[in-house]
Amino acid sequence: MTAMTRKLFGTDGIRGTANREPMTAEIALKVAQAAGRQFMTGDHRHTVVIGKDTRLSGYMVEPALTAGFVSIGMDVVIIGPIPTPAIAMLTRSLRCDLGVMISASHNPYEDNGIKLFGPDGYKLSDQVEAEIEARMAGAIEPAQPAKLGRARRLEDARGRYIEFAKNTFPRHLRLDGLRIVVDCAQGAAYKTAPDVLWELGAEVIPLGVKPDGFNINAKCGAVHPQGMCEHVVATGAHLGLALDGDADRLIIADEHGRIVDGDQVIALIAQSWHRAGRLSGGGAVATVMSNLGLERHLQGLGLRLERTPVGDRYVVEQMRAQGYNLGGEQSGHIVLSDYSTTGDGLIAALQVLAVLVEARRPMSEIGRVFRPLPQRLTSVRFANGAPLDDDAVKRAIDKGKARLGEAGRLLIRKSGTEPVIRVMAEGDDEGMVGAVVDDIANAIRRVAG
Repeated sequence: MTAMTRKLFGTDGIRGTANREPMTAEIALKVAQAAGRQFMTGDHRHTVVIGKDTRLSGYMVEPALTAGFVSIGMDVVIIGPIPTPAIAMLTRSLRCDLGVMISASHNPYEDNGIKLFGPDGYKLSDQVEAEIEARMAGAIEPAQPAKLGRARRLEDARGRYIEFAKNTFPRHLRLDGLRIVVDCAQGAAYKTAPDVLWELGAEVIPLGVKPDGFNINAKCGAVHPQGMCEHVVATGAHLGLALDGDADRLIIADEHGRIVDGDQVIALIAQSWHRAGRLSGGGAVATVMSNLGLERHLQGLGLRLERTPVGDRYVVEQMRAQGYNLGGEQSGHIVLSDYSTTGDGLIAALQVLAVLVEARRPMSEIGRVFRPLPQRLTSVRFANGAPLDDDAVKRAIDKGKARLGEAGRLLIRKSGTEPVIRVMAEGDDEGMVGAVVDDIANAIRRVAG
């Protein structure tokens, strides 16, 4: 069995339009049965913890998953709306055999997804996902009536995560005197993030904390941080924090409302931890999307930047294999393995705030760690077919590589979560970078119709 046999699972679990394949109640039930059987080893009472974000369709997927797990004899702990990293933490804390997060992360409310965590709190490997899919294709034996599982709700889960997050912030520091805008994207952190910041002493200006099932990620949060930036300036805040729908992603704004992206956050934490002797592995891990300026900056500090395919799961796998404790993505997934097994926007924010408080300098000074190279990213949607196999597209790509030469980078990839081809280029010449991306994107559009 290899990862090549996966059809349901993408780069971050299963994702799709709610109530359409593969995000139907029927498939959710079968996923639960297959995943449960995969992890039902040993003779102890088997348990799974299930959390979700604030999408309307969570009310459909959660009971379907619960029924699937109960039907094969697993007990279910139901959490309700809570950040993805909290499920990773609770899977370990509760000694569960499996953790499940119902979320499509930064996607709009029409979509939903299923993310699975093993008993160690880490997302499943391609290999294990492939094995779960193979189980779904066959017959799954139900439990005998006396062996059915039970379901219960854990009422204090949010408080447990709040204390967990606070304990990652240095105990000798407080956030007194800081005015912080926090945009929770109408998503899973709408209560936890403001509470953590307030309990640490900050004056909190909350945005995106009135979810209604439909407004998650809608013109707010880490994917649409403009509103957060405007509120920082309008309220005279010291900085702004924007999370995405399941709070595993972070984008920061300085006091002038200027964006500090994930690459700058990685650089800031790497630099701080390196000076404190806390950085493991001799560098950091990032994806192929991270700016070349980050790589050059770390090299100037005598550190390495290891690159992986897009997806925080692949970042984590490389971190574990090579002994790194810092990794992430330009999009704002920041993984700090001293604290968490997956990306955690709130914990990443607390590490940045610790640097800011100790430095006693504004965010605009500490957040501009390196000069990013001009980088251009365009997404081209396609209905079907394989545009990247077209000869005209291949010629455009080859021409772009030749124009950028050794001083630049060109990356063309299909999204693992939607029918989109992403074209990214970077180099010292901004005009050339833009022209290369436009030429390739236009070639793809012509083929894609």
